[in-house]
Amino acid sequence: MLKRFYTSSLFQSAFIYTLTRAINSAIPFFLMPVLTRYLTPVDYGIVAMFGVLLSFVAPFTGLSIHGAIARQYYDRDEVHMPLYVSNCLLILLSSTLIVGVIFYLLAEPISRIASFPMQWMWAVVIVSAAQFINQINLTLWQVQVKPIPYGIYQIAQTIVNLGFTLWFVVGLGMDWQGRIQAQVIAFGAFAVFGLFLLYHNGWIRIKVDKEYIKNALNFGVPLIPHALSGTIKTMVDRVMITSMISVASTGLYSVGFQIGMIIGILEDSFNKAYVPWLYERLKRDQYSEKIMIVKLTYAYFVGIICLALALGAIAPWFLSFFVGPQFAGSSQFVLWIAVGFAFNGMYKMVVNYIFYMRKTYILAWVTFSTAIVSIVINYFAIKYLGAIGAAYTYALVGFITFLLVWLLSSRVYPMPWNLRKQREMKVDE
Repeated sequence: MLKRFYTSSLFQSAFIYTLTRAINSAIPFFLMPVLTRYLTPVDYGIVAMFGVLLSFVAPFTGLSIHGAIARQYYDRDEVHMPLYVSNCLLILLSSTLIVGVIFYLLAEPISRIASFPMQWMWAVVIVSAAQFINQINLTLWQVQVKPIPYGIYQIAQTIVNLGFTLWFVVGLGMDWQGRIQAQVIAFGAFAVFGLFLLYHNGWIRIKVDKEYIKNALNFGVPLIPHALSGTIKTMVDRVMITSMISVASTGLYSVGFQIGMIIGILEDSFNKAYVPWLYERLKRDQYSEKIMIVKLTYAYFVGIICLALALGAIAPWFLSFFVGPQFAGSSQFVLWIAVGFAFNGMYKMVVNYIFYMRKTYILAWVTFSTAIVSIVINYFAIKYLGAIGAAYTYALVGFITFLLVWLLSSRVYPMPWNLRKQREMKVDE
């Protein structure tokens, strides 16, 4: 069975996704020793808040309908995919214009709450829309099980992004402005290139189709609370640290978060390969394959937690020489952030059943509720424990979300989760 797993399309795709994602992430990771010596903790905090605002805007620019594209691909015999993709792009255009107007009107209060310069608000909307166009290309490669072009596209984008970052920050001394300007140029250029690829590969056919627009919105709009919940969980900690402690503390926390995100890279890479593999088997609806899926899931749970604990253990030693002296205090956050990402990976293993059944509206209630809980816990944890309280909260809320979604998915799509019953059935046979 082990040999069959190693030679399977799942393992091979997961390996390629992990390798390309590792390369893609290693570039900014190894840039960290440079940036932590050219940027102050305050600069790092401003850049972190730019990322927070991007995460907040993302669910509204595009309305998460790249997930609708992924799901419709498995019904491609009944759906005109180029027409569907084109109407998703029309939704993106409309939603981006609306978000841009709202951001313009509310720029001053948003700037005050996020401690982010008001004159750079436009960059948030532009980069968010560009990321969505890039995500459509990545989604199409993912569902077609083409991890190599997926990885090449991501790596090339990252190289361009960080090339401009080095030029602006190190060469021209532009501080945090250089880091943000580099992202605008890189993501914007690749969005233009991404549109060309969509056209060249036959994924664009300009014609308004109300049914396809309605279908995409029915999938994506109920996911807004779900997407916002993830944003809130990653945003509220930094916003509260900034407002309750300082922007510099947010900079330290963000560096620790980036190290803990190594676990996030691993779990996300595996999930990208796992989703197409899982959906194909769920469509076949064979009980023996469902048992295999459950066993693989439990093995994954154990493995991802062990990796998170190992990363947390070596973090203090590693960061002592890897980052600038001003950022040495970041190591305290790594363990709990890594564990939080491990729970997020476990959550992804069980949430896919809800996506498969298109029951996204019920998922939104659970994830949004846990996001509200996250706000409350973060407030008291940061108030009484300091910035480390945010890291504790990230792990705790990740665990709660995983358990609740697992329970929900087991009701939406029953799977043989009880291993004892599996053994009993085997004996009876």
